[in-house]
Amino acid sequence: MSLLVVGSVAFDAIETPFGKTDKIVGGAASYISLATSYFTKGTKLVAVVGEDFPQEFIETLQNRGVSTEGLQIKQGEKSFFWSGKYHTDMNSRDTLITELNVLGNFDPIIPESYQDCEFLMLGNLTPAVQQTVINRLTKRPKLIVMDTMNFWMEIALDDLKKTISMVDVLTINDEEARQLSGEYSLVKAAAKIQAMGPKYLIIKKGENGALLFHGKEVFFAPALPLEEVFDPTGAGDTFAGGFIGYLAKTGDISFENMKNAIIYGSAMASFCVEKFGTERIMDLKEDELQARIQQFQKLVKFGALSF
Repeated sequence: MSLLVVGSVAFDAIETPFGKTDKIVGGAASYISLATSYFTKGTKLVAVVGEDFPQEFIETLQNRGVSTEGLQIKQGEKSFFWSGKYHTDMNSRDTLITELNVLGNFDPIIPESYQDCEFLMLGNLTPAVQQTVINRLTKRPKLIVMDTMNFWMEIALDDLKKTISMVDVLTINDEEARQLSGEYSLVKAAAKIQAMGPKYLIIKKGENGALLFHGKEVFFAPALPLEEVFDPTGAGDTFAGGFIGYLAKTGDISFENMKNAIIYGSAMASFCVEKFGTERIMDLKEDELQARIQQFQKLVKFGALSF
């Protein structure tokens, strides 16, 4: 089924305790689109880059079945650039450089050929841009998933709450859930956030897994213990891409199937962190993905309990 992805396609420069990079391809929509391409060949991208962005990566997306008709290339301008340094625990980081460049005045143009999308993934952007995308679709998609971050909670809370009220699924991390709701308990936080509009809430907990909430129902997926974690950048976006990619492939948006989608998203994210940037998720093999899904199944499988 057709899937529209809107977000940033950009450059990152990353330093972790295990190494550092010069400018490499990053951006939420880059990770999301690559992840979705393992589940559907119907991904349609809306984003903006400058003339400095490498044509090779655009061709990689195209070769993986991602439509780039909605990718704007601004001549004479530069792509969005972010540089960050991770602390030893890899759960916290310092932003060193942020250059908005073309993203500063991004106007998301939805091509006519994209108007039939059944699934919409809104990567982390300003809430106003996310609203614009929803309003420019002539027909509401079957499912709208939205990612956001604490920055918008600090400077654009009213806009953010309005956008949240327009979507079906919100994905945020545990700190952001507490900030948005004003509740420390994630169960209480989930109830308050669902009251804002979304039927489903995903709270990402990094190396501690992810929670899926729907009303009073809760599902927990652990993170896979890995021997090597080089770079957590983009893991959340890769997770989101695996999640919505699986839903688009199956066409089933029930809570039960979302549990499966959470596992597939977690599996994709577990690959992402094993290399810097998008390198590890550029060319996964089907048997690699299935083997990792089996690892997740073994991780949580147990027999009947008795007293």
